[in-house]
Amino acid sequence: MTMTQPRPLSPVDRIRKEIERNALRARNGIKMVAGVSRPQLGCTPKDTVWTAGRCELWHYRSDNVTLAPPVLIIYSLLNRSFIVDLAPGNSFIEKLLKAGFDVYMLDWGVPDERDSENTFEDYVDDYIPGAVERILEISGSDEVNMLGYCFGGLLSVLYAAHHPDAPLRSLTVMTTPTDLQEMGPMGDALGASGVEVEDTFNEDGNVAPEVLLQAFRSLTPTADITGYVNLWQQMWNDDYVSAHQAMSGWGNNHIPFPGGVAKQLVGMMKDNALVNDRLVIGGDRVHLSDITLPFLHVTADRDHIIPEKCSAPLVGLVGSPDAEQFRLPAGHIGLVVGKTAAKTTIPKIIDFMRQRSEEIAQ
Repeated sequence: MTMTQPRPLSPVDRIRKEIERNALRARNGIKMVAGVSRPQLGCTPKDTVWTAGRCELWHYRSDNVTLAPPVLIIYSLLNRSFIVDLAPGNSFIEKLLKAGFDVYMLDWGVPDERDSENTFEDYVDDYIPGAVERILEISGSDEVNMLGYCFGGLLSVLYAAHHPDAPLRSLTVMTTPTDLQEMGPMGDALGASGVEVEDTFNEDGNVAPEVLLQAFRSLTPTADITGYVNLWQQMWNDDYVSAHQAMSGWGNNHIPFPGGVAKQLVGMMKDNALVNDRLVIGGDRVHLSDITLPFLHVTADRDHIIPEKCSAPLVGLVGSPDAEQFRLPAGHIGLVVGKTAAKTTIPKIIDFMRQRSEEIAQ
């Protein structure tokens, strides 16, 4: 079958098309400046079913639950959780629900002075166990599939290692810091470059959000300029503009990092505690080799936030006979939103958890 090639536009048609696009650029530019039609983030329907401090356990509504046990997402401490529920049609949460999972997420809220002394123990031995217990009560299940993203992956790993008998069916983590001496900009900001970590604190005693934001931006100094050039070129495209607004709304919304965790992390960096098996949580020696449940780690080879050299060693440190590392040609954010996430990352994670779950009789 012979394919018909589209006829090239005439000069007049090209001019007419560019005039139309310029009109759309002007319209969308005015809307952006006025704050009109700014996309809502994290809008998948949910209920808050448990709270502790600033953190909330969210249960996403679904009438399509066909798989058990439930999924608990442990999000990062570095920014807002909306990246996993960015917009309809571009939502990790949405795809998990569509696959038939009963989905919960532990959102940490925005730390303030009440959280400045929080340590890993608060999250690993208090908040996460409390959330797991509440999910078991609601669902009637006796286990959960845990899914941790970025620093939430580290919290998940520490929880599983410190509580080897925890009611977990499987553990999936994404781009999780492991070799803490290869943390890149985050490590530099917290003291690896000679800065005292306390010098990064705001008046509440937490690491100021702009400290980490500027550290990450330092690796891609022209990204903002390139982004605005691309935005102008695509300003006529409503879908592109909406996606850009959603991503910039999330990317510019960093939150304070708990001061106590930051100080503890600096000590762990000096010892390279995970790689060198010198991890201490709650006064107990904790070994990643005690993680023996089904385990998946997804890494990104272009991750400038948690460099691959930092995340890659993890799969070799856990003790699970059912452990897998899935390496993708993507950046940190590309693992959870966009084409790579939709075509590769999310289907892989769904398949991993589905194979270790069971169908619910309807």
